[in-house]
Amino acid sequence: MSSPVFFRQALLPISSLFISIAFLATGYGMLMTYIGLYLKQAGLSEMAIGIINSAFFLGALLAAVFSQKLIVTVGHARSFSAFSAVMVMAFLGHTLHYDPWFWAILRLLSGFAFYALLIVLESWLNEKSSQHDRGRVLAVYTVVFFMATALGQLILSLNVTSHLVFVLGSVLVLASLFLVAITRISQPVLQPFERYSIPKVLHIAPLALIGSIIGGFFVGAFYTMMPVLVLNIYQQQSVVASFMAISILGGLVAQWPVGTLSDRYGRRKLLAWAGLFSAAICLLLALLATKIWLFYLLGFLLGTSLFSIYPLSVARANDRLDHGKDLVEISRSLLFAYGIGSFLAPLVLGAVLGISGGLFFTVLALAALLLGSYALSAERIANEQLSVFVAVPAASGASLAQMDPRQDEQWVEAHKPDYPQETDATKPAPDNDNY
Repeated sequence: MSSPVFFRQALLPISSLFISIAFLATGYGMLMTYIGLYLKQAGLSEMAIGIINSAFFLGALLAAVFSQKLIVTVGHARSFSAFSAVMVMAFLGHTLHYDPWFWAILRLLSGFAFYALLIVLESWLNEKSSQHDRGRVLAVYTVVFFMATALGQLILSLNVTSHLVFVLGSVLVLASLFLVAITRISQPVLQPFERYSIPKVLHIAPLALIGSIIGGFFVGAFYTMMPVLVLNIYQQQSVVASFMAISILGGLVAQWPVGTLSDRYGRRKLLAWAGLFSAAICLLLALLATKIWLFYLLGFLLGTSLFSIYPLSVARANDRLDHGKDLVEISRSLLFAYGIGSFLAPLVLGAVLGISGGLFFTVLALAALLLGSYALSAERIANEQLSVFVAVPAASGASLAQMDPRQDEQWVEAHKPDYPQETDATKPAPDNDNY
């Protein structure tokens, strides 16, 4: 399908869903960063900030398990309205009363509502895309999410007041709800969720499981505690916003080259690169944090690796499966593990940041080294068994697995890269580990 035909037949009919996602992601990026900044400026300890921020990801985990029942019972449009109402009430609740425990409850409700909204939108997108265009629809979704999240950071660079941030976040959610309410797209039938099976993933693809947990740990740390650290160093909200936006754009830029290289050289090498490169950048950030232009550059480089860990992990898991077999179940289990890592990050790093900013980067570097060293020792996978890399958003709901085009055997065969045939002259030695 050519690009104009793809836009007219596949994207245009569901454009309202993409715009709705953009509104949600903008509010998500803005509020995720701002909460930590506000709490720090209010005099709260880093440990308390970490606990409050972890409540958001606890809500995300609860949404992955419990939100489906309401969606199945009342349908996509009504459940989207209900979750939007919960999210707006949670956002505006921040303006009513300041109390750390009260805000922790509001963050839990926000996390539950946001990820439930993603489940609704992702299952809608999956229903309206065919196996021929699902990969490109997912690619557009990923670009929209990254760009909108970066835009949310740039709004904070204007040094907006606290009440305006929460009101604007509520307006963005309501704008998203408006687009869904007036859409003429028919509602899909939500497929029953596969169970989450962490032990099964550990048996099939241990590197993918470790990568998902550490990838979630990095992303959770990035959105919750990294803004607090940057504020501690530079004391300027605009610097925090710029650093976050530049890092997110680094993650977006890296998706295509990382995917291409992993299709050619295997996930193991790229996961090892992501781990070791992230560790090196974290150490450089600890040493060179006082030079702002270098801090921005290192942030961009960190984004290229940390936002690549989870997509590479999913691709590694799919390499171990036969033509997408159990892909949905495995992908949801990996996403759940990713959520666990995101939940743990603010708890661990909140305590660490209260001691030292250098120790904060050291913990991140150790986690990245764990991933890099484990990837280097993992089992190689032959060329002919490699699947196809698919970029995914920095945050996603439990329905994302159904959008993954790798579950369609015909799509995989059509997009699998061509590898040169081995001859006796080009065949590697038995002990030469290329992957």
